[in-house]
Amino acid sequence: MRSRERSSTTIPSTRGRLRIHRLVGAADVLATPLTAKLTSFSRVLTVAIVVLAAATFAIGLVRGQDAPETFTAAVALAVGAIPEGLPAVVNITMAIGVARMARRRAVIRRLPAVETLGSTTVICSDKTGTLTANQMTVRHLWTMHSLYTVTGSGYAPEGAVHDPTGSVAPTDSDEALRWTIVAGAGCNDAHLDRQDGRWSVVGDPTEAAMLVVAGKAGLGPDAVRAEHPRVGTIPFSSERQFMATLHAGSHPSERIVLAKGAVERILERCRYAMGPDGGLLPLDRDSVHRAVEDLARQGLRVLATAVRTIDAEAVFDLPVVSDDMVFTGLHAMLDPPRQAAVDAVHVCHVAGIAVKMITGDHAATAAAIARQLGLIGEADDGLVLTGQDLDAIPVEELAEAVGRARVFARVSPEQKLRLVGALQERGHVVAMTGDGVNDAPALRQADIGVAMGHGGTEVAKEAADMVLTDDDFATIEAAVEEGRGVFDNLTKFIVWVLPTSLGQGLVILAAIVFGTTLPILPTQILWINMTTAVALGLMLAFEPKEPDTMSRPPRDPTRPLLTGALVTRILLVSGLIVGGAWWLFEWELGNGAGVDEARTSAVNLVVAVELFYLFSCRSLTSSVWRIGFFGNRWILVGVFVQTLAQLAITYVPAMNTLFQTAPIDAGAWLRIVGLATLAVLVVAVDKSLRARTARGTTTPRRRRGPVAAPTVSR
Repeated sequence: MRSRERSSTTIPSTRGRLRIHRLVGAADVLATPLTAKLTSFSRVLTVAIVVLAAATFAIGLVRGQDAPETFTAAVALAVGAIPEGLPAVVNITMAIGVARMARRRAVIRRLPAVETLGSTTVICSDKTGTLTANQMTVRHLWTMHSLYTVTGSGYAPEGAVHDPTGSVAPTDSDEALRWTIVAGAGCNDAHLDRQDGRWSVVGDPTEAAMLVVAGKAGLGPDAVRAEHPRVGTIPFSSERQFMATLHAGSHPSERIVLAKGAVERILERCRYAMGPDGGLLPLDRDSVHRAVEDLARQGLRVLATAVRTIDAEAVFDLPVVSDDMVFTGLHAMLDPPRQAAVDAVHVCHVAGIAVKMITGDHAATAAAIARQLGLIGEADDGLVLTGQDLDAIPVEELAEAVGRARVFARVSPEQKLRLVGALQERGHVVAMTGDGVNDAPALRQADIGVAMGHGGTEVAKEAADMVLTDDDFATIEAAVEEGRGVFDNLTKFIVWVLPTSLGQGLVILAAIVFGTTLPILPTQILWINMTTAVALGLMLAFEPKEPDTMSRPPRDPTRPLLTGALVTRILLVSGLIVGGAWWLFEWELGNGAGVDEARTSAVNLVVAVELFYLFSCRSLTSSVWRIGFFGNRWILVGVFVQTLAQLAITYVPAMNTLFQTAPIDAGAWLRIVGLATLAVLVVAVDKSLRARTARGTTTPRRRRGPVAAPTVSR
């Protein structure tokens, strides 16, 4: 048998591989939402800083101030206004998200994909193995004259095939039944392995289920393969939707062709059906289709088998499988939905994320599984589209139809690509799952491509941004949650760092405009930016996800990085920093302190406001008193380190010389803490007022059923 396998021939699908390669190459690699927003944000920020620095220099010259000093002040403004720590924090935050996702069995291959997941508005998921358990069990065998029931579950060949009366059906008395089982087991690349009393699968679970039912019927796969050794193969492809194999016949002068695949594709290659005595009967296609519909409505996946005898000298190619095949029967198998997937779909719906199922199964099978998953209701058959339906929809109506539908059956690689493009055309951020070579173009085109780690091909993994190590839809939902948390933390850092940057810049600008002494020197600004970004701002990257992370609608992909409310808060805190630093600087000078002491007080005030404001930034909507001070231990570590650093720059003589600082007394510290506390209280009041306004103008979303398209948060 082994020698025969070595000499067997396989017809490679070269044209198919070239077509997939072209589709992958043609797929657009889109910028992630965060990349696009940061690019736009950086461009605006850079222009604003350059304009302010130039204005500062020009104003200084107009006022007759010393040119070198004015230029130094303008440079100091630019240094103070630029959030130098932003690129590092962005990458570190996403790296932390990668680690968190890995613990939840989602491996990120491209760093920006971490945040993209949090922006997802639509998830297009494969059915088999992702939404379902991928543990196929044949429940029924159907021939033109009878429906047989198969008992037993799992991959252990324990059970039996029963006829309609409940008796065990002997395969030697029904040739159609026997050849249905032989075709399923012979036209098959899977293997069953038993170790320590447990059965496992090597290969495709669907094919494994056909091997198991052969064992239950007393036609073990080894016996089938020994009686009819394989000598040639036409592999399965998404275009053909069937597989065919060539086997040695009972006589040296003949060969046997076995085929299995989608019912429609097998039927169009058959002229006759096999009777119980092995004779040929007219093929009643309507009866077959009615049987398929009945089985599919039970959520069973249905495959057809066929057989043909040819001369030993005949060439084994596609035309051989294109006519005169004899239909033998149907395998109807169950692949139940994962309970975790059912729960995850519900969570996605609550989060405003539309879930769309894509499968190669019959439309009725897909609809039945979709109902069990909660994707569609009992009367929602109109939300199921087939590949033929997609081809018939005019281009100008495709985006709307795809946005409305929730289940897609019998789709091709090109159609998957069109689905993704149509959803993106409607402004959605699309996550697409896939495992095969044929899925690579759609994975490449999607905003976030998700490949299967267990059953996925290397081509699919290379095209994807994320790989699921457990092939479970629930892992996608968990990754989306982590992605939302990453974006939240990045936004929190930006909202925290910008008031300091803007405030320091405005302090310099005000000093030039009014022609007064600089309250903060350029070297001191560098000290503030360098230490606080690492000791304080970076700690927001470790902030835990907020409780309402998956109860909010997706963000509007067109919404800017900072909303009007956040911009207002940034300006508010910036104003407090500018006003507080100026007031404290002038107060210290007016009460007998030297310039170095006054500047040291101003520097410590800026850092103190940043430190206190950091706790407020742990949530963009809830007050610091509600979220508490101890939920993120890393912030406490950062506060301790920053406090030591400020004590060092204030009281260590070498630091005093280097940064032109001086020791300050307890009274100055009380004023610093008081002003920083005032800043936190002002932010808390702002949050409270906005929360009351939001409660008065909006109604809480309570989404319990399936959604066709999400409502994004604006």
